[in-house]
Amino acid sequence: MKITAQEEYGLRCLLQLAKNAGEARPVTVREVAANEGISPAYAEKLLYQLSKAGLAESVRGIRGGFRLKRRPEDVTVGDVVRALGSFLTHASICQRFTGEEAQCVHIKNCGIRPVWSTVNYHIQKLLDNMPLTLLLQDERDARQAMIEMMPFPFASQTPGGVA
Repeated sequence: MKITAQEEYGLRCLLQLAKNAGEARPVTVREVAANEGISPAYAEKLLYQLSKAGLAESVRGIRGGFRLKRRPEDVTVGDVVRALGSFLTHASICQRFTGEEAQCVHIKNCGIRPVWSTVNYHIQKLLDNMPLTLLLQDERDARQAMIEMMPFPFASQTPGGVA
């Protein structure tokens, strides 16, 4: 899975809203941009897309800004990926590497397709079960919670050997 800059920064912007979910005052675009080191125009573009997807809402007026539309525990990383990009589909996996042909020569019987489809399925499932509240924790606690979420036997090991 390739994570785009739009997905990364969009998730960061949404986490800024999640941090302030219990407050009455919305978070301004300038605050989000300053906290994430991006331009206000880019932050606004991302927040607008997240609003269109039903994850954030715009509050107009002099004290306006953006706020999370749902509770942080009800929004997942998978929701954000779908709002700002997409997961690979079965069809797109087969259309990416066709060689010199219009379609892959293994389209009818491919031993590789199940590998990428299975990996993609598990990534989607993992991200769909990862609420924003998990990402608001300290990094070490978030990492441990993610490891415990993994359905694989090697899940007790730390990814990348970093503790």
